[in-house]
Amino acid sequence: MEIIGDNYKVCYDVKSTSVNFHGSLRLNGMEEYSPILQLLNNVVDSNPSKLTLNLIHLDFLNSSGITMLSKFVIGMRSNKSVQIMILGANTIPWQSKLLKNLQKLLPSLNVTMF
Repeated sequence: MEIIGDNYKVCYDVKSTSVNFHGSLRLNGMEEYSPILQLLNNVVDSNPSKLTLNLIHLDFLNSSGITMLSKFVIGMRSNKSVQIMILGANTIPWQSKLLKNLQKLLPSLNVTMF
């Protein structure tokens, strides 16, 4: 599964059960983010024991994208069978703040910063 836009790519690696985000996500509103949210939900529906969201190469995420990730994380509260891990980059300032807030929404969320 892969979604490619002008300045971004979101792809699912089945072997590592990770969704990799690259580039800058500057989509307009939740409607434009729905394919990415659908990809995340489809991966969860396949019931992997763990899922990694790799944001290390995601340079920018606008407020609609933050909302989309927040909704996904909140939705995972009721799913006890899939362990979520998020990888972030210390060199990208917005990531540390966002990922700490996501961890507040889902205390079982494993966040690793590089």
